[in-house]
Amino acid sequence: MLERPPSGSIPDAPGSYQFLDPAGRVIYVGKARSLRQRLANYFQSPANMPVRTAQMVAAAATVEWIQVTNEVEALMLEYSLIKQHRPRFNVRLVDDKSYPYLAVTLSDEWPRPMVIRGRRRKGTRYFGPYAHAYAIRETLDELLRTFPLRTCSDTKFRRHERQGRPCLLFHIEKCCGPCVGAVDPPEYDRLVTDLIGFLEGDTEPVVRALNDQMAAASAALDFETAARVRDRLAAVQRAVERQQMVGGRDEDVDVIGVAEDALEASAQVFFVRRGRVVGRLGFVLDKVMDLDPSQTIAAVVEQIYGEEPAVGYPREVLVPVMPEDSELYEEYLSAARGSRVRLRVPRRGSKRQLASTVERNAADAFTRHRLRRGSDHNSRARALNELQEALGLPDAPLRIECYDMSHLQGTDYVGSLVVLEDGLPRPTEYRRFKLRGIEGNDDFAAMEEVLRRRFTNYLEETARPASERGRFAYPPQLLLVDGGRGQLSVAVRVLAELGLTEQIPVAALAKEFEQVFVPGRSTPVDVRRGSEALFLLQRIRDESHRFAVSYHRQLRGRRMTESVLDGVPGLGPRRRQRLLEEFGGLRRLRRTDLEELRGASWLPDDVAVAVHDALHPSDPGGGDD
Repeated sequence: MLERPPSGSIPDAPGSYQFLDPAGRVIYVGKARSLRQRLANYFQSPANMPVRTAQMVAAAATVEWIQVTNEVEALMLEYSLIKQHRPRFNVRLVDDKSYPYLAVTLSDEWPRPMVIRGRRRKGTRYFGPYAHAYAIRETLDELLRTFPLRTCSDTKFRRHERQGRPCLLFHIEKCCGPCVGAVDPPEYDRLVTDLIGFLEGDTEPVVRALNDQMAAASAALDFETAARVRDRLAAVQRAVERQQMVGGRDEDVDVIGVAEDALEASAQVFFVRRGRVVGRLGFVLDKVMDLDPSQTIAAVVEQIYGEEPAVGYPREVLVPVMPEDSELYEEYLSAARGSRVRLRVPRRGSKRQLASTVERNAADAFTRHRLRRGSDHNSRARALNELQEALGLPDAPLRIECYDMSHLQGTDYVGSLVVLEDGLPRPTEYRRFKLRGIEGNDDFAAMEEVLRRRFTNYLEETARPASERGRFAYPPQLLLVDGGRGQLSVAVRVLAELGLTEQIPVAALAKEFEQVFVPGRSTPVDVRRGSEALFLLQRIRDESHRFAVSYHRQLRGRRMTESVLDGVPGLGPRRRQRLLEEFGGLRRLRRTDLEELRGASWLPDDVAVAVHDALHPSDPGGGDD
């Protein structure tokens, strides 16, 4: 049980605090402008706390703190403690993979460019990170024609130095031969400086110099040299094209995009230097605690700038929403850069377009992450076994059916049924329910009608001979409803009335806090956050919601179309369908003038006039021209 320290013992000053479990392990690290005020929030009734915060406090035995002089130091201390202890209740990386960088070993006597992963070393200049190693290698291979630096290992370099004979790269003009003294140190250092400037985005001097060399060689009738310089220029231009131009040449900006759900967040950042994208970074975070969008962005900013990025700090960071304590992060970044750094939400123009591109990349990466988890056989097997254990099921739920409702202020009520078998979606067995007689906004009545129709049909199917039964003549090993205890009670009542309580296990997944409820318990079932089981439940719940919403939109659109064109003289179902198909839907049809309608050879003139009148009641189009 966590005991509250005497209030007078907690300093009213900035610092970092740490919650520890009974074994002395750090389970959560936070920062505060005032330790006394922040820690007071944790010693209130658990009913007033977010669920996951209450879980953390319940797991803690003691709380400690470290006082610092200002908030920036508190932020830096928080990051270092999280990195050291990796607390279970702090935001953490899900895919902690290493990204490839293009590095230049400046500490070597003869520096060399190379593709590298893992921890960064002193005396090495890094560029990136990049999404794919092969793209960097292709770029480096092209740049070596213009910046012929050594790329061999130190062992190979010393061997050729002893032999006094260069390797093949020297003969194909991709190395200037420092191992055999073919280049002096000042000239080699100039090549290194030029390469670094090029990778930083300063490409114009290199392109201009190569153009001048090619022109001079041509003027001197040295066409062989001109041809070689031309090839180098083409290689440089290909490398420049890979560095996408997205802004003015004076722009140093990082653009952050985030896609998230209640459990995880996918972040992407594009590093733009001198108007060119010189690096990209992407990762997925397990949110662990309940975070709103501003808190998620704050966690992402800490993850990116906890250590200096390889390309340095920008002048400006574009974010989808301002992070919590944005002034603190601006102060921290400004101190790290040595000049003012702004955080800003782009609203319009080219930066808004670039931010939208980065956000789409984050959404695509999130989709790939979830599909990768969902398609992995071992992950699915763990999920089903974890579900069986957590929910106390007699068997692993190889077939799961999930139900959801959708409507607009009580109109066009629809229900959806989606099916997972062996952890994989079975779209051929999805079903949609068009509901009638539901008065007002009554999700409970809607859920009752859907479940009663589904399982009444199941009982009718099982009464038939085996050879005549349909696909739904066997029950799910788990019936999941989207909602909390109220929706669960509806499902329990329907199954009890149909005599299926012992045959079909049931559970409910509440969207808020991702809580799982089962019959007979007033508190949620403890399905571990980040587990494959909770991910599987979340995925089928989201799929059922998507399926219900898509059907609801379809019905609403059809009703709106039918209400406008219904009753037009001479416009039967087939003509109406052809009219909508050929003119691109109702919206496009409203913008069509009478002459275009009359131009349809299959549509009689009087029907065209009647359609135009129906679509433009205040602008009748009858009569001859």
